[in-house]
Amino acid sequence: MSLAERALNNAAIHNAAEITTPKWMLSSMESLMQHYTKRHLKMDTRACDAIPAPIEGRKYTLYMHIPFCHTLCSFCTFHRFLFKEEKARAYFASLRQEMHMAKALGYDFEELYIGGGTTTVLVDELAKTIELAKTLFPAIKQVSCESDPLHLTSTEFMQLHGLVDRLSVGVQSFDRDILARTDRLEKFGEPEVVFEKLARAKENFPILNVDMIFGFDGQTTEVLAQDMATLRKLNPRQITTYPLMVSDLTKRHAATKIGTKANLANINQDIRKDYALILNSLRGDYEQLTAWSFGKSNDEGFDEYVVNADDYLGLGSGSFSFLHDNLYVNSFSLRRYNEKIANGKMGVESSKAYDRKAVLQYRFLLSMFGGRLSKRYFKEGYDANLYTALTKEMAFMHAIGGLETDPNDADKLQATPNGLMMGLLMMKNFYTGMDNVRAELRRPLKASDM
Repeated sequence: MSLAERALNNAAIHNAAEITTPKWMLSSMESLMQHYTKRHLKMDTRACDAIPAPIEGRKYTLYMHIPFCHTLCSFCTFHRFLFKEEKARAYFASLRQEMHMAKALGYDFEELYIGGGTTTVLVDELAKTIELAKTLFPAIKQVSCESDPLHLTSTEFMQLHGLVDRLSVGVQSFDRDILARTDRLEKFGEPEVVFEKLARAKENFPILNVDMIFGFDGQTTEVLAQDMATLRKLNPRQITTYPLMVSDLTKRHAATKIGTKANLANINQDIRKDYALILNSLRGDYEQLTAWSFGKSNDEGFDEYVVNADDYLGLGSGSFSFLHDNLYVNSFSLRRYNEKIANGKMGVESSKAYDRKAVLQYRFLLSMFGGRLSKRYFKEGYDANLYTALTKEMAFMHAIGGLETDPNDADKLQATPNGLMMGLLMMKNFYTGMDNVRAELRRPLKASDM
């Protein structure tokens, strides 16, 4: 029996994670999410050149953005530019200076997350930046850093050993055809080579997370099952399985790279079937951390840092901060970002306040994505009763059998497979909305901004 056949057989045996929500209800929820993201993620912001000081007793997560890549993947809509060493070194210097400004405001952090772009374009600069973060913010307990498979086993990469606690590597798929279609085969090598690099890197970091994507065109049930079987063989500490998120910018990139009729997404995908296969394939070996994150234990950090703490501070060009129910946006222009830092100001350029209802819906989204709702959290944090403040949302989740009382804690409602499916789709649409926001903010950029 092949690995793929074993994975399919495993899914059949462990069929408790069956998604029974009708397709029309999934589609209705996605349409509703698209409505809310268009309403709440409009960049009707006000000009702003400073962030607020921290509130005593509140926990914050630190995010730092590295917006450079050696090549640009067609499906990626994160804020990034083609790598130029001189610009990248100047940027890292600005990023470290902005960190000093956050310290001067009184911030401290228990967790640092570094994303991109490709964070490891200059490993020496990255190591220096992490070292400074740990010096300025000694409360940091975990440093999580994104990477790609290219340099995992290089001598240079060894500078990160002992500095990075959690390394998250974007793999997306071990299927050769999908890697070729998404420009990753030429960039990162054959699937077997990537697998071997991951196996070696697993020994050098306390947590190795492997990022995968499902929903590609050509990714049949058998291909997805083979990916899951390969992951089980690799046995990393964590696995993240994102649904493919196709924004308007993604479509334009794909058309430019692959041809005008390009379609990255599987238009015939039954996401319920794919998601159930993933849940059942990983069951027994992994704990569910979020709707799409899995770990060897249920108390470790994961990719979606926005879930870990109510407030997070973003540093670097193109980063977002969510502080005290307000969104803050850093300049997407590298030139303006560097100029602001040189003038003694942080990188923020605009902000947006959200009303109580919008914040409650955002917290509900994050809670469903995280797999459980705490009635006490909403009561103590917002003086809100879940069933009266979010009547429609709660009624919908109960109607689909998406929530059940935690048998070990009456305060908590935990998500069933149907609820996790909804949490996954809600976050997918939220992130797609954020992708469109990034595209909107990047659109006015000129060559002089890059």
